[in-house]
Amino acid sequence: QVQLVESGGGLVQSGGSLRLSCAASGGTLDTYAIGWFRQAPGKEREGVSCIIGSSGGTYYLESVKGRFTVSRDNAKKTVYLQMNSLQREDTAVYYCAAFEGSFCPAGPSRGGVRLRPGEFPYWGQGTQVTVSS
Repeated sequence: QVQLVESGGGLVQSGGSLRLSCAASGGTLDTYAIGWFRQAPGKEREGVSCIIGSSGGTYYLESVKGRFTVSRDNAKKTVYLQMNSLQREDTAVYYCAAFEGSFCPAGPSRGGVRLRPGEFPYWGQGTQVTVSS
């Protein structure tokens, strides 16, 4: 069973950057898809990005395309989320989650394709990202 620990959150001004890390233990990254989710107060948890450990295939939420980049270092068992051009709307608790398989669980929702958080059984504790104006 994989365990996940996020780090790298903090307070940043609008337009700034942060890099989140998700360190995994108890498993090998190449057998998992790692998703990044976020949840703002009063809002549903939403999938931001996902990377497939075996192939490196990625998924991004439409609103973060071109600003966020997900990457992985399988040797270090760490997945990164580089977040640039941060906006106030990006303020949330960010979680990483793992799905054992060679795809990112997603499906049609709200006019697009979105990750399905309920299909990720393993979650980290979350890290707060706050973007100020």
